[in-house]
Amino acid sequence: MIRLDDRVAIITGSGRGLGAAYARLLAERGARVVVHDAGVNKEGTGSDPTVVADVANNIREKGGVAIASDVLLNSRDNCRSLVEMTLEKFDRLDILIHNAGWVAYQSIQDLSPDFLERAININIEAPTWLSQAALPRMKQQHYGRIVLTTSDRAIYQQYALGGLAAYAMGKMAQIGLMNVLAVEGKEQGILVNAISPVAKTRMWNVQDEPEDLRPEQVAPGVLYLASPECQESGFILRASNGQFTAMRPIERSNVNYPFNLAAVESSTAEDLSTRWQEIAADVAF
Repeated sequence: MIRLDDRVAIITGSGRGLGAAYARLLAERGARVVVHDAGVNKEGTGSDPTVVADVANNIREKGGVAIASDVLLNSRDNCRSLVEMTLEKFDRLDILIHNAGWVAYQSIQDLSPDFLERAININIEAPTWLSQAALPRMKQQHYGRIVLTTSDRAIYQQYALGGLAAYAMGKMAQIGLMNVLAVEGKEQGILVNAISPVAKTRMWNVQDEPEDLRPEQVAPGVLYLASPECQESGFILRASNGQFTAMRPIERSNVNYPFNLAAVESSTAEDLSTRWQEIAADVAF
């Protein structure tokens, strides 16, 4: 059985839905959990500290170790304060799971600066500043696990939805962040992966316990990625309805980047046009 005894985890956006399922499972397996959630409404504004307090209390009632934080992750300083509070309380940090997110719709034509800024803040700036704050202690420990969150709505055009440009950009950005962090943390035993979850939660306007696509069916994937048993880095773990599949874009072995892509040679756009079917013969990751 995978155990996380003596490990310390920060889980953002864990007052509801997927994050709460992650927090409960990691605590059940022995982790000391910082349950974080600002308690914002569906529009991404306001605050309700009881949201995160209820999850932390529930974990403690079941014998786990959990503290709550409702700091708003809207600045570098606030992200750093969450990590510093964790270190002051537990004197270590082993696991950082950035689950906090925001789903709302605006078409490109109607997209406003405030709307885009909010999406960038929670999906790009927050995981970046949290990782920056967490890395020094993880490097000192020669151990760390970081789990970011992406989405099939961003990765696959066939699942894209109109109005989700801001959301999709943020979720794709976390893949780029994952790749760089995986390189920067490799020598110090810090592994970085991403989860691409599907679950019926408040984001889907689902309030009651769903019969399928439950958050608890995704949580085992996050537990694995956050555990010492995970020895891989730079993977996207897709999780839905109790099923898991891992993916990672890998360059072909015969490529000498950037000089030789071992690909179709073409000197004109016209030649490229006539050979497009050959060029695009393999479009999957």
